[in-house]
Amino acid sequence: MKAAPRLRPSRPDPVEGLRAHCAALRAHADRLAAAAGELERQNSPHAAAFRAEVAALAERCATAASGLALAVARLQGR
Repeated sequence: MKAAPRLRPSRPDPVEGLRAHCAALRAHADRLAAAAGELERQNSPHAAAFRAEVAALAERCATAASGLALAVARLQGR
């Protein structure tokens, strides 16, 4: 019996990969911002400190997503 030829795996499209990562980061940022809003309603000092950390993480995710969107635009020659 003859072995089947090995197929080379196709290379993923880097632009689509960046778009997917960008969308995932934006979704994380949105969820974190919503969680920070929920924590703001709690009036404990621990919740305030935790809310500030969550809000900062949401901002970092949003910034990273913007950077990836810029990379996608540059790869597409825009």
